[in-house]
Amino acid sequence: MKDSSAFHEFYRNQWGDRWPHLWEALHQKETQVARINAFDPPPIGDDAPNPAAIPRGKKGLLSIYYMDPGSIVIAQALGVEPGQQVLDLCAAPGGKSLILIEASGGEGNVVLNEFSQARRARLRKVIQQYVPRDVRERVVITGQDGGLLAKRHSCSFDRVLVDAPCSGERHLIHSPQRLKEWTPAQAKRLSQRQYGLLAGGFEAAKPGGRIVYSTCTLSKLENEGVVARLLEKKKDRVRLIRGEDPAGSESADFGFHILPDHSQGSGPFFCAILEKWS
Repeated sequence: MKDSSAFHEFYRNQWGDRWPHLWEALHQKETQVARINAFDPPPIGDDAPNPAAIPRGKKGLLSIYYMDPGSIVIAQALGVEPGQQVLDLCAAPGGKSLILIEASGGEGNVVLNEFSQARRARLRKVIQQYVPRDVRERVVITGQDGGLLAKRHSCSFDRVLVDAPCSGERHLIHSPQRLKEWTPAQAKRLSQRQYGLLAGGFEAAKPGGRIVYSTCTLSKLENEGVVARLLEKKKDRVRLIRGEDPAGSESADFGFHILPDHSQGSGPFFCAILEKWS
């Protein structure tokens, strides 16, 4: 670790003596769990396939999706109920989207938006592999600019997930060139983009609707800073929902963190839950 590097200085200023532990944890293998597809569970007993392969259920769908358990916590924080109108503003690769679709019970409409064409193709494949055809009829996949899409559909959704593109340090640190070229200005630019997405997601929510803002970064500029800006600008139109922090998480300003040094390798994640009043 080069103590003089802009990257380490930026995160040390935010995390203090904990930063070296976080830095070390980021280099460890990411924790993943096998989440069962509720639409088509895997066979058991004598019908169970080779454990090295992803099994298919009786309906022919893939029956297990591997993902970080922290991602499951964030998707569940949205509190989707059957029949609700749901928007996943930055949906790829699709693990959280599957949870939202399952929670909707095949009764509400779910809009999955992903601006990147390559990531959108991956998202579409995941939905085809894991979601029954009759349920897919209620799923719309779009490729619009997230902020603009949300503003065009003002007050349309009961639940909005804004899982925003972010610094993603767990992946960034494995690219020496990107790490060397990193500057605090990059985090600032990302925070501006993230605010645009969150503000758009807020406008897309119905009065009384819930918005979850999440990232996989340790940057407080991209986490608490973005939420604080929305709360300041929208003031009487929005409130923060605070409850008991999920197991394995820790309290943060405006939400909770799931951090790899204290969560058996899960994360990093930040999550804030908001409710639109008007």
